[in-house]
Amino acid sequence: MFTIDSIANKFRISYFLFALLLCTTFVSIFMYAEMRIEQDLVKGRLLQQLQLSQEKEGERAVYTANPGIKIYRYDSAPENLKAIVNETVQEIPVTVNNQAGKTKANLHFFAHQQNAQQYILTYLEDNKMVMANYPVLTIFENLEDIFADALKIAVILSLLIAALFSHLSSKQIIKPLLDLKQAVETDHQNLTELTHLPSEVGVLARAIDEKNHKLEQYLKREQLFTGDVSHELRTPLTIIMGASEVLASQLEDNSHLREFANRISTTAKETSEIISALLLLSRAPEQLDTPQTSINDIALNEVSRLRYLLRHKPVSCKVVAEQDYVAYVRPELLKMALGNLIKNAFQYTDDGEVTVTIDSEKITVSDTGLGIPEIMMPLLYERFERLNDIKTGDQVEGTGLGLSIVQRIMTHMDWKLTHQAHATGGSTFSIYYKK
Repeated sequence: MFTIDSIANKFRISYFLFALLLCTTFVSIFMYAEMRIEQDLVKGRLLQQLQLSQEKEGERAVYTANPGIKIYRYDSAPENLKAIVNETVQEIPVTVNNQAGKTKANLHFFAHQQNAQQYILTYLEDNKMVMANYPVLTIFENLEDIFADALKIAVILSLLIAALFSHLSSKQIIKPLLDLKQAVETDHQNLTELTHLPSEVGVLARAIDEKNHKLEQYLKREQLFTGDVSHELRTPLTIIMGASEVLASQLEDNSHLREFANRISTTAKETSEIISALLLLSRAPEQLDTPQTSINDIALNEVSRLRYLLRHKPVSCKVVAEQDYVAYVRPELLKMALGNLIKNAFQYTDDGEVTVTIDSEKITVSDTGLGIPEIMMPLLYERFERLNDIKTGDQVEGTGLGLSIVQRIMTHMDWKLTHQAHATGGSTFSIYYKK
């Protein structure tokens, strides 16, 4: 498919236009030279005829020399010639009545000042007249036709050669760019070979190689940081979970402290799962295994886990699904994404209902809460952006990271997250998952 944005096509078009401009210049020069030569030949012939006529016939108002030459004294010339004549030889097409009927010819004319008298010299050019009486003009006309035909052939060949040469040379010009593209897409070994080139491609290759090196260092630091943090956090979390279990086992069954011990254990387990999910996000998607995961189970577990947020609120929650739906995804990532959406719905809904709906295409979390103001929509998935309470104007409790993390998970899994505002307040977030 031809596209003007291609560098090769831009080069081809530029080269072709340059050739066309060059041919136009040569054609213009040829036409100008042909016109000036013809004017000089006609002018010399008529001035010679004026001198011969004056010597032969004396001073007269009109001189006629067959074939086709007529010389007027200015005051005796036709008015239509007086209106347009000047000292430059001009040419206009005219129709001539003769024995063969009406024929077309070219009338050459110009003004000439001789002593105190001005003349208008005219020459009616007809092929038969030229052939029979003016051999110099005849030769010129023949040469003009030959040069015109040769010029046409030269222009056509020049454009064809320009098109062919631009096509071949453009391939050679963009070949280093294609090599650079292939080197960037494959490995750094080929890219390193291009960095030694002294051309612009070498400069670009060195810039890309340097940028890749910086990115590698950055990714390496991020991976090391994530690994170190997860390692350092898992140990105290394990201790916390073990200590909470020991504490819970030593408490009486009806002790009010058992609830706090269980809460500590549950929170430690959730934190450990979050760390695992974040570690998965730091890995390339193609490196992750995607087991078959029940969406219904994760949705029910997250609703049950986060239901404490609805205490002391007149808010109901239900999970709607016609059957058990599954997706090929890491359960840790789906749990984090869906858990953040359900948590936001619980936090920002003071009364009404939160509904989690699952079907064969998507998972939706709909609430009747605060909703998202129009001014916040461009920043919906930005980090650390938080909503303001419509009643008090204060920022709602939270970190502003939930939707940002969900969007990152969606990108990582090649899923899609959408938002729809309700006219009566509240929001609906939909996760479109791949089966």
